[in-house]
Amino acid sequence: MHDIQVAQRAADRLLERSIEEPNQELSTAQRQILRNLLSPRTLQSGNGEGTMAAGVALQVQVVPVRPPLKWAGGKRWLVPHLAELWTVNHHRRLVEPFCGGLAVSLSLRPARALLNDINPHAVHFYSWLKRGLKVNDGLEFDNRETLYYEHRTRFNQLTSNGGAGSAEAAALFYYLNRTCYNGLCRFNSSGQFNVPFGRYKRINYNRDFSSYRCVFSDWKFSTGDFEQVLVEPDDFLYADPPYDVEFRSYSKEGFSWDDQVRLGEWLSRHRGPTVLSNQATDRILRLYKKLGFRLRLIDAPRMINCTGDRSPAKEVLATRGLN
Repeated sequence: MHDIQVAQRAADRLLERSIEEPNQELSTAQRQILRNLLSPRTLQSGNGEGTMAAGVALQVQVVPVRPPLKWAGGKRWLVPHLAELWTVNHHRRLVEPFCGGLAVSLSLRPARALLNDINPHAVHFYSWLKRGLKVNDGLEFDNRETLYYEHRTRFNQLTSNGGAGSAEAAALFYYLNRTCYNGLCRFNSSGQFNVPFGRYKRINYNRDFSSYRCVFSDWKFSTGDFEQVLVEPDDFLYADPPYDVEFRSYSKEGFSWDDQVRLGEWLSRHRGPTVLSNQATDRILRLYKKLGFRLRLIDAPRMINCTGDRSPAKEVLATRGLN
């Protein structure tokens, strides 16, 4: 009993310290893992030595790293629900076929990850962050409309002439993302970035991304269709595809209902833990129920307002292979 009380006090002190020192905090997932490992039930299970060792290991503080990009449909709000599922699977590799703005992976902070997205410019940007990108002082970052369109033209020139993988293109993609309207990432049929200038009063730009190098060290990035992702049977697979709604041009290829069905069937073949989040439309619910997933409805932090309905929109978490 004494050991249990000591462990719980250690966990409490660790959590209190993360609140008192916001620059030295644990991720949401690590907090839940720590609570689980140091709970009375776990300690009484007969594996106290291993549990305590794991708990001590988790006391290594983690400097928080925010997602570097704005991203439409980001899932930071969903992290507490995902962390509940990740807690008992944190030893696995996290695989995201639609990694988007990295809100989930940077919150769960897996030791190993395979992160894929259909948007090659986002993936190239992350690849440069993995190398510790520092933006040259000669490249101006400022919230001016004329500069924005100059940089947008230069970015499109680079992507059309073989320079999409350069450090300059990565820096310009970051600038456009932070400065454009609502952080949208939209391309025309020719693959040209065409989002207009935003209306922000003030933007804090980052020029030194070296803090991401350590976080990304054992993370692999890829770009392409989700079926090209090389998933291993033991992976924790989390998919957050474009919503099943009318607007779905997250890439020039789009994402149709046939793609939604293709994704559901691909996910259902994975033997390890599998989680999907999507807009809870009737046909999405029917699809994943038919494929043998467990469904959980969650109120999303947005409203159904296209017809004046101000009730919370519903999101579904569909799961398979979880204990």
